Amino acid sequence: MSTLLQGKQFYINGAWVNPQQGKDFEVIDPSTEKPFAVIALGNEADVNNAVAAAKAAFPAWAATNPKERLAYVEKILAIYKKRFNEMAETMSREVGCALDMSLEAQTASGQYHIENFIHAFKNFEFVQPLVTKDSGGRLKYDSMGVVGLITPWNWPMNQITLKVIPALLAGCTMILKPSEITPMSALLWSEFMHEAGLPAGVYNLINGEGATVGTALSGHKDVEMISFTGSTRAGRLITQNAAETMKRVVLELGGKGANIIFADADEAAVERGLLHCYNNSGQNCEAPSRMLVERSYYEKAISIAKQVAENVKLGKPLEKGDHFGPVVSQIQYDKIQALIQSGIDQGARLVCGGTGKPQGFETGYYVRPTVFADVTPQMRIFREEIFGPVLSIIPFDTEDQAIALANDTDYGLTNYVQTQNPERARRVASALRSGMVEINGNGLPAGCFFGGVKHSGRAREGGLWGIEEYLDTKAICGWE
Repeated sequence: MSTLLQGKQFYINGAWVNPQQGKDFEVIDPSTEKPFAVIALGNEADVNNAVAAAKAAFPAWAATNPKERLAYVEKILAIYKKRFNEMAETMSREVGCALDMSLEAQTASGQYHIENFIHAFKNFEFVQPLVTKDSGGRLKYDSMGVVGLITPWNWPMNQITLKVIPALLAGCTMILKPSEITPMSALLWSEFMHEAGLPAGVYNLINGEGATVGTALSGHKDVEMISFTGSTRAGRLITQNAAETMKRVVLELGGKGANIIFADADEAAVERGLLHCYNNSGQNCEAPSRMLVERSYYEKAISIAKQVAENVKLGKPLEKGDHFGPVVSQIQYDKIQALIQSGIDQGARLVCGGTGKPQGFETGYYVRPTVFADVTPQMRIFREEIFGPVLSIIPFDTEDQAIALANDTDYGLTNYVQTQNPERARRVASALRSGMVEINGNGLPAGCFFGGVKHSGRAREGGLWGIEEYLDTKAICGWE
């Protein structure tokens, strides 16, 4: 076996250090099912060291001039651009996405968020009028303190930049715990942070499992806030564990997005929706995995979806091209297979795909691009987040029925509406229970937040909202 990449150190108090009692953990290449790197998993003692470093660094960092913090972030951006391709190759290898996708989306999203936070922060005032300009009072924003940042494996740099950068700008010190499944990009990111010359203790990184490092972070008395992106199940456990210390808990969790396609939708609506569902091999919390189609267009939509799905290309992660790669792990693959089988067992019409490996991709965690029709709300594939390239198509007869079907979920992250009737589009979008709604393929603009409602959590990551997540507000009367 070839030599494994080594990533056994943590970044604590401005230096690379050995863990207290590090347990080796192999990082798997999802296209080969073989390890390509090995990291160390930390424990509570490592968390205590990192929190102590962050706590000691907090007073001086919070007191820095905001322009100085901005200058550090601008330096991080310059380093990120310089090592952009290196980051893209790292994420392709650990996540399994095609290199072009890593370059154009995975890695590009990190640069995009850093740039948007810089733009938003330049117009941010830490002291603002309270109620009115002449009230004599002021609203002051205070840095939250030491924050714990827990990020997922599906979009490593997207989520790391959405948490680390606003925390830095807000004047917080932090401990990052990335997913142990995709840790190499976070270790590389930590090199960027070190190169930027941040004061010791401001930024710290520990690798570890959620049950140990995550639990120690979320329950630590000196951590004022936890920002977590991941499963709803884990988010619930984090909230319960954090309750004893009364810290702020910010959650960005799962989704089960509905894509409502009316009969007057544009010709590309079905193809656009299916490819969005399959993006990143379906491993997106905002995936439009439930396609609700007006009855008169239903069979036509199924035909289009079948043709598009059958033409989806699969390929190796480090190869260039517009193909999709494997899903990230054996656990993820097995979960998707079980849900596809449940769709078959519960009577959904299997349009294409199904269980098992695609032909020619017997090695690697590759999933057959799958489309189901005639899905009903009682089925698991309607209700559960699949996190794979599986689309469920459901008919509807009226606008009210479409809204009711879309809202019939515990989740509430992103929904989608396709119609050429502007009034109907606005009416339906307003009635949907989700943090975000996209109409006719229009994505979120730069500076917008990302976040949901209900079991999708209520985080607001990105732009000014994202910075304010890391700040406490203080009302001061008699300022003048």
